[in-house]
Amino acid sequence: MTEARIPDRLPPGLLSNPEMIAACRRRDFAAVFRLLKLAGIYPSLIARACDMTPSRVGEVMAGKPRIEKIGLIERIADGLHIPGHMLGLASREWEQEAPSPRPRHQAPEGTASGQSLSAPIDPEFFVCHLRSVMPGHYKAANLLGSRHALDSVTRHVQLLDRLQQNAGGHARDELLTIGARTAEFLGWLNQDLGDFDQALYWSDRAMEWAQETGDDVMAAYVLFRKSNQATARRNAQQAVSLARAAQRSAGATPRIRALAAQQEAQGHALMGNQRFAQTKFDEAHERADTPDDSHADDALDLAYCTPTYIEMQRANCLIELGDPHTAVGMFEAELRVLPPIYRNDQGVYLSRLARAYAISGEPEQAAAAADRALSIAIDTESARAMSELSAAGKALQRWSAVPEVATFTGRLTLMSSKEPSRPLMI
Repeated sequence: MTEARIPDRLPPGLLSNPEMIAACRRRDFAAVFRLLKLAGIYPSLIARACDMTPSRVGEVMAGKPRIEKIGLIERIADGLHIPGHMLGLASREWEQEAPSPRPRHQAPEGTASGQSLSAPIDPEFFVCHLRSVMPGHYKAANLLGSRHALDSVTRHVQLLDRLQQNAGGHARDELLTIGARTAEFLGWLNQDLGDFDQALYWSDRAMEWAQETGDDVMAAYVLFRKSNQATARRNAQQAVSLARAAQRSAGATPRIRALAAQQEAQGHALMGNQRFAQTKFDEAHERADTPDDSHADDALDLAYCTPTYIEMQRANCLIELGDPHTAVGMFEAELRVLPPIYRNDQGVYLSRLARAYAISGEPEQAAAAADRALSIAIDTESARAMSELSAAGKALQRWSAVPEVATFTGRLTLMSSKEPSRPLMI
């Protein structure tokens, strides 16, 4: 069955509808989306066309929050093919073009994904290519930062999305299987770089593709990742419920269960429930320490799930639970055995160590760890690390007169004042 898509031009009758004209003039996207739904263009299609998450579209249709950012309004105009003048925008580039089929996400010229479909890439060959290059993307993101993998992975997903729309049968299943892994990783890259809208969008696409192909392993992993996203937003209840769903999933391997268990532990820690948190961390450690040969798929990166990873997460939660002294010892011990390939994560863990030292009343050690973390964060452009460094900086404020602290604070202020570059939006 051919996948439903937003048409290249909305029906003229819809655009001339007085209600649509009035809604666009007011930029009342709740009304715009509802009118589109009545015309047979459902929220999932709206989300996909506008690079939004389905949940965000649902919130807008319910009237909260209002869309006011001009960048998002332009994305909606382009994604839904609403002429610029209807939304108070300049005429859009596509309005000047002759009507012709075009990809939903316009790829930059000269890239693989910008190739004419008159000479399509063989889907089977492309699947093999993606499986071979994904381990390299994981290593680049771990060692050098997510920015180093972002553009390539983005273009891979762009091309994969186009190929699967024109494929069928086994070829489409294979594209969606590798596509779920690639889209999930793209979500993680955007999360590390601080773009949560794109992170949530690509996690939703990964889940959609995994469910289409009956890939229970990937569906379980995406549930874990969505729990991680909830933790990053400090939504403890959602983090726990999603982590439990991942552990119940039929496709959860021992490592995925370990990841989900520690994610549930983090949710309990956010709620201040130390006993539940420690119990789940113990379970996660035991599972991570058990050999797992049940899923030897290089296109899904589970190698980072080790006892060291689990204990790093436990140490961070101990700060939340009021035991920074124990957290310091755990961070120091685990950082000594962290493989050097995980340099991006090292910046995050050093930032958390700095905060633990600061809360423990050891400003010089805190500043030393924070300064090392900042050097890594500058190289990797990790928004995760910068967020943790900001928390460490706040914990160090009462020691601003200490020379080491003043030096670090000056560097952090300088970096924070620079406008961050944005991930490639598609």
